[in-house]
Formats: sequence, structure tokens, C-alpha cells
Amino acid sequence: MRYSNSKLVVLLIAAVAALSALPCVASDLAVLRNGFSIRHERREVMGAVTRLYVGSDRSSYVDIPTLEIDHFEEAPASAVGLQASVKQASGFRPQASGTLNVRPGARVVRDVVDLNQVINDASGRYRLDPDLVNSVIKAESGFNVRAVSRKGAQGLMQLMPNTASKLGVPNAFDAQANVDGGTRYLRELLERYNFDLVKALAAYNAGPRRVEQYGGLPPYYETHAYVARIVKDFNKKKLAQQRANSVAAKTSAGKKVATQPTKTKPATTPPGTALASVPALPK
Repeated sequence: MRYSNSKLVVLLIAAVAALSALPCVASDLAVLRNGFSIRHERREVMGAVTRLYVGSDRSSYVDIPTLEIDHFEEAPASAVGLQASVKQASGFRPQASGTLNVRPGARVVRDVVDLNQVINDASGRYRLDPDLVNSVIKAESGFNVRAVSRKGAQGLMQLMPNTASKLGVPNAFDAQANVDGGTRYLRELLERYNFDLVKALAAYNAGPRRVEQYGGLPPYYETHAYVARIVKDFNKKKLAQQRANSVAAKTSAGKKVATQPTKTKPATTPPGTALASVPALPK
């Protein structure tokens, strides 16, 4: 039986949805339509969004638009150098940065980058909570590496061309460079506002000049909604982690063996690990 390209696309989406509903028994890769992937332990489809749990428990996760996921595949021991193959007949075109020269009828093969690892690496370099960076990317671009706003902001963390240039990001559609630059910029804003998360996020959205003009969160509905969306998503992740830690602590307490206490230095916590208040939207 022969299918048109449009029917094949519908069948591909249906197949992805069916695979998503199956439980993951081992580490898998969600290969996105933009050519990148996210390693995860299990997944859950919630309507238009698929939640990818990136840790062994349910406290760390990434929410991805279901239609942005091309397919799932078993993750190898290392995601480095992994290649994903997608038949041209499906109409799929990877959107990752770079140029592809493909012969008609040939299969598209391209390196897949673990987006979760990109976020973790950048967060580690600039000492930020990866959950915070994840929430910012979700609000900014919905994990679309080729996203462009009406004002011209580009890529995963929606860098304006002038900002990208100052941060040393020559190609804002390069996921690794974009996340690195955006994370560094967020760190600079946090330091500028004495680690006031609401002010830093407002400056990321509306610009530092507006934050300083109004002495805090500018009276713009868009900025208020933007900050509230990120804070709520971030807080949800932190609350899930707190619940998981509480359960683990209770389990450990039941098996605890008395030992001689030792003095340890307090661990340094990266900025953005505590719950933040959600700003009220202007009426």
C-alpha cells in the first residue's frame, strides 16, 4: 500500500504518541524534531506536553511539546556521537544549526546532542541550578532551537542579536553556544540584583534599564506573566525534589546506624535553589 507524504506524517505522529504511552524500563532518548535529544529514565504524556523524567525519581523532569518529539530510541552507554536516522519520506527536516546536503531519496543522518547535558554543563560552569535554566528555556522558546520572536530574539534562550554579540555567541541557533551565553547572562543579572530572582528574570525579559527605571518588576503584563510562569515551573520542580528528599530521609532514618559525628563544611548552594514568590499580575 502506498501513502502520501501527508499521510506518512500523520502515521509518524501517531506512532510517536503510541510509543510515548509505553513505560520506559531503561534510559531512553527522546529525539526532537530540531535534531537534538534528551536522555530520560521514564516519560509521561499529558495531552500536548510530554514530561521526560531525567532522574531516577520523579523530582527532575523536562516538559516538551509532544509534537516536537520525532521519536524515542534506546540510549547507548554514552550519548556522545550518537546519530539519529530519519527517512526523508516522512517530510521531517532537522532544524539544528548547520547545513545538510542530501540527495533525493537519501536518508537524513545527523549527530544528536543531549540537550539535558548541554543545560547541565552550562549550569555547572556558571553555578546555577539547571532546573532554573530549564524553566527559562521552556518559557523562552519551548525548547525550539530555531525559535525567533517578533522582536528578533533567537534560539533556545532567545538572545537578541546585540546581546548575543556581547556574550560572544556568533550563531544564536547553535544550541550549546546559545545556552552557554544565556546562562552566563542570567548569572550576570542575578549578581547585578543581589540574587533577586524576580528582578533578574524581569531584566532578562524587559531589559535591565526597565528594571532600574521602575525600581523592580516593570508594570508590564507580559513581563509579570513571564516571571510568574518561570517561578511557578521552577518552584514545582523544587517542591517535587523536597518531597523526594523527605521520603529518602525517612527511609534512611529507619536504617541509620549510630556513628561518630564528623565536622563537615557546609555545601555551597548554587543561586536559584530556593522557592521564590510568584509576582502578582497587574490588573
